[in-house]
Amino acid sequence: MDFARKLALHPGVLDAKIALYGDLGTGKTTMSRHLLRALGVDGTIKSPTYTIVESYETLFQGQALSIWHMDFYRFNDPYEWEDAGFRDIFSAKGLKIYEWPEKVSTLTPLPDLEIHLALNPMEQREVSLSVNPFGTLKTFV
Repeated sequence: MDFARKLALHPGVLDAKIALYGDLGTGKTTMSRHLLRALGVDGTIKSPTYTIVESYETLFQGQALSIWHMDFYRFNDPYEWEDAGFRDIFSAKGLKIYEWPEKVSTLTPLPDLEIHLALNPMEQREVSLSVNPFGTLKTFV
């Protein structure tokens, strides 16, 4: 939750692409929910596991913000991404958070931030970050 609040304060997050990696149950959707809450999304925040994409509109620091939370877990063919219109989402202004990016990695633009989540043998979460040095979050530390 603290990490999500810090990330929400970075101005680059308003138009970022954030890829979440990790096995089932490592916390990808929970991380997304914390970030959405930190950005001012109220109400129910549903997992996009079955709908594939959930979209939100909010005001953050006086600015209108569009957010798309996507889950590509159920994609068997990466070209489903193209057929479903995700090219339009990724070219639109706003925050894109997507789980299971490895399912469509040849089609998505380079993410600004990769968050890798894992559970160690003691069932504790381990998190690693990779920031694109040319992306909107390049100054995020």
